[in-house]
Amino acid sequence: MGLTEDEDVRAMLRGSRLCKIRSRTWQKERLYRLQEDGLSVWFQRRIPRAPSQHIFFVQHIEAVREGHQSEGLRRFGGAFEPSRCLTIAFKGRRKNLDLAAPTAEEAQRWVRGLAKLRARLDAMSQRDTHTWIHFYLHRADSNQDSKMSFKEIKNLLRMVNVDMNDMYAYSLFKECDRSNNEWLEGPEIEEFLQRLLKRPELEEIFHRYSGEDRVLSTPELLEFLEDQGEDGATLAHAQQLIHTYELNETAKQHELMTLDGFMMYLLSPEGGCPEPAHTCVFQDMNQPLAHYFISSSHNTYLTDSQIGGPSSTEAYVRAFAQGCRCVELDCWEGPGGEPVIYHGHTLTSKILFRDVIQAVRDHAFTLSPYPVILSLENHCGLEQQAAMARHLHTILGDMLVTQLLDSQNPEELPSPEQLKGRVLVKGKRLPAARNEDGRILSDREEDNEDEDEERGGGGPRAEAAGERAWLGQSPRSCRPLAVYCWASRLRTPAPCPQPRPQPCQVSSLSERKAKKLIREAGNSFIRHNACQLTRVYPLGLRMNSANYNPQEMWNSGCQLVALNFQTPGYEMDLNAGRFLINGQCGYVLKPACLRQRDTTFDPECPGPPRTTFTIQVLTAQQLPKLNAEKPNSIVDPLVRIEIHGVPADCACKETNCVPNNGFNPRWGQTLQFQLRAPELVLVRFVVEDYDATSPNDFVGQFTLPLSSLKQGYRHIHLLSKDGASLSPATLFVHICIQRS
Repeated sequence: MGLTEDEDVRAMLRGSRLCKIRSRTWQKERLYRLQEDGLSVWFQRRIPRAPSQHIFFVQHIEAVREGHQSEGLRRFGGAFEPSRCLTIAFKGRRKNLDLAAPTAEEAQRWVRGLAKLRARLDAMSQRDTHTWIHFYLHRADSNQDSKMSFKEIKNLLRMVNVDMNDMYAYSLFKECDRSNNEWLEGPEIEEFLQRLLKRPELEEIFHRYSGEDRVLSTPELLEFLEDQGEDGATLAHAQQLIHTYELNETAKQHELMTLDGFMMYLLSPEGGCPEPAHTCVFQDMNQPLAHYFISSSHNTYLTDSQIGGPSSTEAYVRAFAQGCRCVELDCWEGPGGEPVIYHGHTLTSKILFRDVIQAVRDHAFTLSPYPVILSLENHCGLEQQAAMARHLHTILGDMLVTQLLDSQNPEELPSPEQLKGRVLVKGKRLPAARNEDGRILSDREEDNEDEDEERGGGGPRAEAAGERAWLGQSPRSCRPLAVYCWASRLRTPAPCPQPRPQPCQVSSLSERKAKKLIREAGNSFIRHNACQLTRVYPLGLRMNSANYNPQEMWNSGCQLVALNFQTPGYEMDLNAGRFLINGQCGYVLKPACLRQRDTTFDPECPGPPRTTFTIQVLTAQQLPKLNAEKPNSIVDPLVRIEIHGVPADCACKETNCVPNNGFNPRWGQTLQFQLRAPELVLVRFVVEDYDATSPNDFVGQFTLPLSSLKQGYRHIHLLSKDGASLSPATLFVHICIQRS
């Protein structure tokens, strides 16, 4: 990794005995040691497990926190000084690793060392694959003599996911065996690896433009860029690329690009699939909140099922780390006058309301500066409602929005830019809906009662207009809390734009009711969502915390499409893809057809095709095994391209499979799609194993809006089902988007 001279990394290579903390009684000392690959950490286990269960990968780390900054260490780490403690938080569903080092300096070595390793991984180009291949080379060298027999070479090939024909593998082996002694060592091993890592598909592209001299001049590179569809490509830009990516100093001085420099460019972030400009905040952030899709979570406090799973403040921290901007708090009466959060009437564990608000204060704006919405489901009496209001005021302080902004247009919501660093409360104002017993109904209960009425099972509800719901006005401080997000019922939107929109009203709908409105009120629902916020949440019948397809709701302009972030699947892949752009800030500007109050757009009738999307699937590199516990298992990969958009655009096409090769499979197949509403389309690239038994059992995937796909020859970094990077696994494609 180029960090072996770093003292922190060298200390990690030697290893440390760290105390792993799970509870007040379960605190065990374990040996943790960085592997020689610089990519993984081995740790000791009392009970022998499969080798893969004794390591974790640096690329799967989401954050490293110092001190008592996790729920586990705050509760169970009191016996250890904060300076000796650290928490390793992982992407996906893996639990935090809470650790205490023998000394503060040793804890700091791990904090600093992991930060350096993560930064180095982020900076690695795809040409830095020698680190990856040398890791497997070291493992395949069974007697560690730095020499490779043909048997060991075959073992290496299986490790890197390729089942090469014995005759071909042996001929390649013999070509590199210059000493003719049936061993590869030193330069012979490097030559074998160079041949293994050869990228003929990239060489073909290079030779097409470089001519007989096998180097690209500046005009030839410019021609390639123009053919790629690069907007504003100039000779100056071509010269800048040569000076950035060319490795040969002589070629660089003569403004020439060799094959190595060309590959460096193609496999750099500039040669990646997303538009580089879209990885930062690039959209107009000064429009009303209702003009944005807003990343939203449902039952945010849960880490597993809705019946008996644990609740945790860490779930909020993870949601914020994924760019979430709207989180849900189900508030119930707790002991000692302190409200708690959990999934009511179930066996899920309880956490304190005030602890969640502290997590919001500490973590809500780590990734994104744009506003956070707290969607409160209030089941508390007046006394504990007052405690909730007190905690919101005292913990959040000036972060909490308690009055209208001076510069606000009364007919529209403020913008994300105006609300940077602020927290909004979504809840009820006067009059509050009540059930027959007089208890205030939460948004979700109210929506369910509406559905009961639709089925003929609802009874009359009493409404007490004279008694204040606390979110309209705090019982203690008399300061309003639900300033911009007043919860209100939505039955059927008006068929035309309202003369006086109510921008501060927010409707919460179950997925069933939202689908009914989409089906029955189409364009009217879109016009409603052009002015006001709508939150959609999963049906209560989804006991295993499964998700619905969010694309249907986005097609109709719903902003707060809430999903169970703890549940991986294609639905969360789509959500991650939708919010991958615009700096992953959690706000994405809706297409113009969903922002206009008088729009005529209807997702059910989007009109004739306007765009042709063509993708040529070329190759993949270094795909992981589906079953790492079976050393002889080899992937038979195929690529599936999914189009998610309005119903008329939704489609799926796939390539043939390449048998027994996950290392460098080649397809060269072209897939084409006709699109009617391209501005709403998400493209999901999925690499599957032909023998997989489940759609969720894929090798890797990547999802991105069509509008952010960069045309031309592009590489795509694949992600796991938990959203973690599978680097160096990549897909190489050619993309063409033609608009009529």
